[in-house]
Amino acid sequence: MVMLGIGGVAVLAIAAVALAFTLGGGGRTGDARAALEAAGCTLTVKPAVPNVSDHTDFPNPDARSPKWNTDPPTSGPHYGQTVIYGAYSQPPQVGRLLHNLEHGAAYILYGDGVSATTVQQLRAFYEEHARGTILAPYPRLGKQVALGAWLDPGLDEAESNRGSGVLAKCRAFDEKAFDEFLAAYQFKGPERFPSDSLLPGRS
Repeated sequence: MVMLGIGGVAVLAIAAVALAFTLGGGGRTGDARAALEAAGCTLTVKPAVPNVSDHTDFPNPDARSPKWNTDPPTSGPHYGQTVIYGAYSQPPQVGRLLHNLEHGAAYILYGDGVSATTVQQLRAFYEEHARGTILAPYPRLGKQVALGAWLDPGLDEAESNRGSGVLAKCRAFDEKAFDEFLAAYQFKGPERFPSDSLLPGRS
């Protein structure tokens, strides 16, 4: 029979937690993945695409970068200024929106085939989660809704020295799944700002 001291038990406990995160079942990220899958959504985590720190590689906020590895993008080259936080009726400048994600924001984007009823549900949800969130149309999503965030490289799902881009795509609004996504991934960007500074009407 093997006896472990307090130190040995602590080491085993830490190892168990680390293993749970590695398998994707621990903490809020595991909760988010489970809730999104139960709602019929897909969740994609991609190694973040690096950007030049002074943003000189992205001079036009309306441009699209061939380096982006998700659509909508969740990391990579972007414009030097952010989008003003809020709910929009027109598509945002994605080059700016990525800069918001770098600061810890999350977006909720919906395609041109999403019903007016679902858009109303998204707006009501946004009003309860307005801090650090941008809601806007993104026509190329069609009938899908996308939630996106950019994770700090120190977090368990990060896969590069610039972190990870996290993208969920859903065919319908599901409050629990959307709640879990924001709880797991919002306010965790690689250049995160205090959440109190990411308020509607501010950039």
